[in-house]
Amino acid sequence: MGFEMKCNMSQMWSSDVQSGLDFEITHHPLTTRKVVHLIIAMERMKGSESTLSTEFRDENLLNFIMDSIVEEQIVFECASAPPAQITRTDVEPQNITDGEKRSLVMVQNNMELHAVTLQGGADSRKVFLKMSTFLHPASTIGGRTVALGIRGQNLYLSCRKDGDSPTLHLETLEDNSLLNISSDSDMVRFLFYKQDTGVNISTLMSVAQPNWYISTAEQNNKPVEMCLETAKRFRSFNIGDIQGNVDRQS
Repeated sequence: MGFEMKCNMSQMWSSDVQSGLDFEITHHPLTTRKVVHLIIAMERMKGSESTLSTEFRDENLLNFIMDSIVEEQIVFECASAPPAQITRTDVEPQNITDGEKRSLVMVQNNMELHAVTLQGGADSRKVFLKMSTFLHPASTIGGRTVALGIRGQNLYLSCRKDGDSPTLHLETLEDNSLLNISSDSDMVRFLFYKQDTGVNISTLMSVAQPNWYISTAEQNNKPVEMCLETAKRFRSFNIGDIQGNVDRQS
């Protein structure tokens, strides 16, 4: 039920309206909202020099009322830039060991990489990387953008957040899927920032999950996992060209 107000408006403003201005309301009944709008308009008219003129006309009153109830809204249309395209530029086979000179081996049953101190004759278990390098035009992080695959297999390291914390995974992926990656796509989970801290010494931070690094545990033969910089884990890796008689073809 709407609330209506019936009143003699000329009595309400008889003492306030300036001399020479004849103000008459001929529409009844008035709603509360209309009364408020008229009050605001009259208050503004009190301080206006134009109301002193005998040439004050209906359109002047209309302008006062419209100024009181109409709010100007300016809408700026901003065209968003398309997402940056991250383009692969090179693929190189690489040897990798952690800060304790432990090699990475793959545990097939769990699809995990473990950091292991290999004894003589066990080098066949060692994992080599095929490291893809990318041009990342939108990156604000120092270092190269890379993807880390397992040499000889269609397996790539990825970092994604399935629960409370990001986790490291091995996922099957065709090489040509990494030729071009949109910066806003889910494929960014395969990318890492390779940040060099010394000669062939680097950290590997997730592009999709900033401040989370690939790391190894202090104990031997434990899974390679993601961690924050403050964790008591090894975040530095020795990454360099494959030496010796190992076939360099990826």
